[in-house]
Amino acid sequence: MTQNNIWQNKVAIVTGGSSGIGKATALELVAQGAKVLITGRNADKLAEVATMSDAIETLQADSADPKSGMQIVEAATSKWGRLDLIVNNSGAGQPHPMVGYDADVIANMSAVNIVAPSLLVKAGRTALSESKGAIVNIGTAAAQNAVPMIAHYAATKVALESLTKSWAIELAGDGIRVNAIAPGPVKSGALTGMMGLPDEMAQQIEEQEAAQVPLGRRGLTSDIVPWILQLGSSDNQWLTGQILTVDGGWSLRT
Repeated sequence: MTQNNIWQNKVAIVTGGSSGIGKATALELVAQGAKVLITGRNADKLAEVATMSDAIETLQADSADPKSGMQIVEAATSKWGRLDLIVNNSGAGQPHPMVGYDADVIANMSAVNIVAPSLLVKAGRTALSESKGAIVNIGTAAAQNAVPMIAHYAATKVALESLTKSWAIELAGDGIRVNAIAPGPVKSGALTGMMGLPDEMAQQIEEQEAAQVPLGRRGLTSDIVPWILQLGSSDNQWLTGQILTVDGGWSLRT
């Protein structure tokens, strides 16, 4: 089986699929023959991505809503009758220094980065077991070092990495593989989008991060997406419970 037909008529869910890594993942999946349901909070952005392929369906959903997991799985399986891949890409984070610690902000990050993937995996387990499918969680390479200004974002992503390993064991008997990607600094729009930074500050951070990457540049979504598809592929039958860091060496900085 060649890479070009591995995904033919397979069905994937990509949360946070209206921009950045999620959007790029959805577009590559449909380019290789898959059907993809993307989720997000912004209806206009979702609709824009949907115009790029007839194989993309959208569901406006807030991952912080505990009911969203079941709604997402039902939307995909009722449309296409199967489920082969869940990409838990949706994330919440923002600069959050200790002086500004706020219970609601921390709770929202936990809801989106920990609770939402958990409930989506629970909802999708039966369908994934039928297809011997896969789950790919999106973490962050930032969690591998101390990151005081985004400590809770990193902490919740560390929790997702821990869940990845536990789910890999718990779901192995169902034939479901669970792995994670920990991207480094990627040109995905997350600084001004998810993090809510002003353009000027985001540009400064991008320049700083690029200077820290041993391979000399910030990443592109095209550096990340092939690994998501590889970990999610039915050709990948004997790899589970792994966290793959793709960051140009950034997390090795001292």
